[in-house]
Amino acid sequence: MSTEPRHVRLTDPRAMRALAHPTRLRLLGELRLRGPQTVGMLSERTGEAVGSVSWHVGKLAEHGFVAEAPELARDRRERWWRAAHATTDWDPVELLDDPERRLASNLLSRAVMARYAARYQAYLESEASLDLAWVRGTTSSDTVLHLTPDELGELRDELSALGRRWRERGASGRPGAEMVTLIWQAYRGPQ
Repeated sequence: MSTEPRHVRLTDPRAMRALAHPTRLRLLGELRLRGPQTVGMLSERTGEAVGSVSWHVGKLAEHGFVAEAPELARDRRERWWRAAHATTDWDPVELLDDPERRLASNLLSRAVMARYAARYQAYLESEASLDLAWVRGTTSSDTVLHLTPDELGELRDELSALGRRWRERGASGRPGAEMVTLIWQAYRGPQ
């Protein structure tokens, strides 16, 4: 696993398998979204038992996804945790030649997709309680494109740049701004 201050690129199949657990994905997401927290805080937020959260946070720490934040502790018994990176990715092309890494990559991709689906389901369940302006702005759509492999790569790059641009704009903490999840997919569909 190589790291940069705000980004990690996964290549280690053990790290990919460790992150592929749904509870670990959720805990890492909570730390990235809401900032440093204790195991107790994470337990309350996720509804997971404290012992389970502690074990999963330990696994995340073992693989470098989270790190302790001792400066936040009020005493020696209190342990705070933070996400070690803002983003994580892996390149399936880099992993295709190694069966173990290919399998781990596939497992992690499926776990991430399941997390996306669970989050969208939670949104749908809460939609009726939202302000109509938020519901009106929501979109879920698809379109079929006919692209070459190079064009698909170009589309990926444009979508990534678009996501970065809006993330940076949202970092300003404007009044009325709330968390919005953006998910896009582009892949060659089945024939």
